[in-house]
Amino acid sequence: MTAHLEFDRSDDKVANRIHKMRSSPVRDLFSAATRDDVISLSGGMPDVRLLPVEEVDRAIEAAMHSPKDRAEALQYGSTEGRPGMRSVVCDLVRDVGIRCKPENVLLTSGAQEALDLIGKTFIDAGDIIITEGPTYLTALQAFSAYEPEVHFVECDEDGMRMDLLEAELERIGHNNPRLKFAYVIPNFQNPSGVTMTPERRRRLVELSHEYNFIIVEDDPYGRIRFEGGHQIPCKALDDEVVYLGTISKIFAPGLRVGWVVAPRHVLSKLSLVKQGTDLCGSSIDQSIVQHYFTDTPWQRVLQKFISVYTERRDAMLAALEEYFPPEATWTHPEGGLFIWVTLPEYVDTGSMLAEALDAGVTYVPGDSFYPKASGGKNCMRINFSYESPENLTEAIRRLAEVIERRLELYRVFIDAGAIDPSRAPINVHMR
Repeated sequence: MTAHLEFDRSDDKVANRIHKMRSSPVRDLFSAATRDDVISLSGGMPDVRLLPVEEVDRAIEAAMHSPKDRAEALQYGSTEGRPGMRSVVCDLVRDVGIRCKPENVLLTSGAQEALDLIGKTFIDAGDIIITEGPTYLTALQAFSAYEPEVHFVECDEDGMRMDLLEAELERIGHNNPRLKFAYVIPNFQNPSGVTMTPERRRRLVELSHEYNFIIVEDDPYGRIRFEGGHQIPCKALDDEVVYLGTISKIFAPGLRVGWVVAPRHVLSKLSLVKQGTDLCGSSIDQSIVQHYFTDTPWQRVLQKFISVYTERRDAMLAALEEYFPPEATWTHPEGGLFIWVTLPEYVDTGSMLAEALDAGVTYVPGDSFYPKASGGKNCMRINFSYESPENLTEAIRRLAEVIERRLELYRVFIDAGAIDPSRAPINVHMR
C-alpha cells in the first residue's frame, strides 16, 4: 500500500484571521457523541422527538398545498424574509413584552447567522466588545473572525455583575470609539444557566447610554422556563437594544430560522451585509415555520417540552447531589438547557475529557466559553435536554467516577504540599 501525502498549498493564502479562530468543541464532539456506548452531555439539542408528527406534517403540507404556495416556498425571497413570518415574529416577541412592526424584523438563517452579521457590521480589528464570562462559545467563534478585543465580565447567580461591568467600562473610558457592543444572554444563560435580575437589566441599559455602546441581547431560551416569574427583556426597556431570537429551541433547529429585532437604521446595515452573505434565507423553511406558529397548537407542544425538560433537569440535579464530590459546585437553572459545574481550580476539565470519553460520557470543557486562555479551565457545561432521566443519572455517575479519580491524584499532591488547596474555584453559582 502506497502512502499518499497531501500538501496544503492554501495555507499561506488564507487570511490572518483564520489562524485566530477556534473550532467549536461541541461540533468536534459530535462524532464521539454518536457512539452507542457514549451518553452525551455536550450538545445543546432540543429533543425534537417530542414534536407531534401530525402538527409538523400539517405545517409542511400548508407550505406546499397549492402551486402558488409551492412556487413561493421554492423560490428566492427578499433579504429581510417572508412578510408573513416577520409578522409571526412580532406576535412571538409581543408575548414576552416587546412591541415591534414587521419592518423592525430581519429573518436570518438561525440566530447564529445573526451573530455573524452583527460581527461583520460593527467590528473592526482591535475594536472592543464585552461579553459575560462565561459566554456562548459560538458567539465568540462568530465574533473572532473580525478580530475584536474581547473583555469579559464575570457572572454570579444573578447574571453579569454590574459592579464589575462599571469598573471595566471606567477602564475603557466614556465614548471610546473602539467600544462597540455588549453581548448578553439574560435568560438561562448559555453555558451557566443563570438569569439576569431585572435590576441588573435596567442598570445595563443605563450604562449603555452612559458609555455609548450597543446591547446585543440573545434570547434563545427565554420561553423554556421551569419555575420563577417571567423577566422583561432588555429590548422592552430600550428600543435601541438589538434583540436576537430563534425557533431552534422551541420548534426545530433543522429549520434554520432566526431573527433580529432592531431599529430600522440598524436593520438596513445588517440587511446590506446579509445580501453579500446569502442573498436571502430559506423561503421553504420560513414558510413551514410560519404555518407551524400560525396553524398548529404550538403552545401546547412547548408546554410538553417544558414538562419533560423540567423532569430531566431535576434528575440531573439529584444525580449531582448523590454522586459528585463535595469539592464540586453547580448552578440551579430555572429554565433553559444547561448546568455549569465548577471543580477546584487545580482541575483541568479539558485534559480530563479523554478519560470521560473512555468512561462513556461527554461534556464541554469550561475554557471553551471564554476568550482564549482567560478562564473556565476548572469548569464544564453539561446538558440535560436530550437524554432520558435514567441516562442522565448514569452519565453523572460515570462522570463522578472520573472526577473522583482525578481528585484522588490531586489529593496526593496536596498532601505533599505541591498544590495549595486554599486556592478558591471561580464560581458562577454554588449549590
